Amino acid sequence: MAVARHVADAVLFEGYVLYPYRASAAKNRLRWQFGVLVPPSWTAVAEEHDFQRTELLMEPRRGATLAVETRFLHACRRTVQRALPDGAFETVPELRLDDRVLVPWDEGHEERVRLTVAVDDLAGAGTVVPFTRPAAEETEPVTDDTGRVVGRLVRRREEISGLLRLSASDLDGPYTTQRLRVVVENTSDWAPAEGTGRDAALYRSLVAAHTVLCLDAGRFLSLTDPPEWAGAEVARCRNLHTWPVPAGEPGTEDLVLSSPIILEDHPSIAPESPGALYDATEIDEILALRTAALTDEEKREARGTDDRAAAVIDLADSLPAEVLERLHGAVRGLREVTGPGAPRTPAAGVPVIGPAVPRAGAGGADGVPRPDTPWWDPGSDTSVDPAHDHVLVDGRPVRAGSRVVLRPRLRHTDAQDLFLDGRRALVEAVLHDVDGGVHIAVTVEDDPGADIRREQGRYLYFQPDEVAVADAGEAP
Repeated sequence: MAVARHVADAVLFEGYVLYPYRASAAKNRLRWQFGVLVPPSWTAVAEEHDFQRTELLMEPRRGATLAVETRFLHACRRTVQRALPDGAFETVPELRLDDRVLVPWDEGHEERVRLTVAVDDLAGAGTVVPFTRPAAEETEPVTDDTGRVVGRLVRRREEISGLLRLSASDLDGPYTTQRLRVVVENTSDWAPAEGTGRDAALYRSLVAAHTVLCLDAGRFLSLTDPPEWAGAEVARCRNLHTWPVPAGEPGTEDLVLSSPIILEDHPSIAPESPGALYDATEIDEILALRTAALTDEEKREARGTDDRAAAVIDLADSLPAEVLERLHGAVRGLREVTGPGAPRTPAAGVPVIGPAVPRAGAGGADGVPRPDTPWWDPGSDTSVDPAHDHVLVDGRPVRAGSRVVLRPRLRHTDAQDLFLDGRRALVEAVLHDVDGGVHIAVTVEDDPGADIRREQGRYLYFQPDEVAVADAGEAP
């Protein structure tokens, strides 16, 4: 489980507190966006859901056990109180200290539901594990530099109830393969009063809920890149509000992370990342530099907003130059592209940009042969014309203006491409890269934002074997 927790922690706290890490920032006033399982009563008020369902295939060995860990954040209201001379306390909008400014804030208290069960016990109705996290109130004294109590923090949590359902069923066929189902539900019986806002529901919600699964003997099958024989059964797996991927090191198959954020198989944290920054919509280098550039007063408020925000401020202030330099970029792999080699043989009807092999004798001062047409300037190459070039798909030409049906392959693609399987699309251009590859740029026919995508040139790209020519009379 510890192998998967590094990435799972990033899922758990994604968007927890965003740059500039202050409670007063507008972007930190609407929180808890991923994996929120609300009380059942709230689903009638807002278009949010109260459960997650994971389905995937596994091949357990005889006598195997399954370890399950569901994790989520329990929202906790934190209010700030100032000490009065008579020993009482009063609630205040802020409490200013020398090193920080304490303000009201909703913290996230990490919760876990753990279970280890024999795979044989999951047959039929399977196993149901109810869980409850009771309401609680805690106080924490706040002292100044001299140790004098100047106030306190009051934290309140509401009661949460839920269920974890596990079941497995054998698949037909010669393989000892089973379909595993994991359902996480919020069963809290809270009923909102008229005019109640989302914050009240969030205090009784499972926030950033996700599940880690581990087989002690056997393996899970990837839903993104399954074995060919399992393709049909993988297509029948129904995952709602979550997506399972193999976790851990590439090549391992006994660990799965089912996350509300779609991840690639075997996700990992970049080794250059200096620590948790909680704002994955930004680049670590930019975040670190901008955080370090906050004013002293802004840093004081960030430190008083949340302990995790304070850790980000301290991290940005202490990063040595060599760590910042690593954040500037990294090369993961290299391949030879400038040396002479065998000519590329493009597919029929597929032109390439520039000559396939540099001309003999043409080279720069370093002796490396150079092509006649620079690869970075395709506009100077008259052999390509994205608006009129075509590619043959099943013997039929496809060019700008053609209509196709999207058929993403199960291999070399991701879940977001698979969501478009069977959709009709309009070809906007046929593009050729410097390696002789062909890419079909499309817009989905019923996409309400297609005009905007077309104006901005922001297309979806598929390879020729991922589309089929749409017949003229075929219904969308």
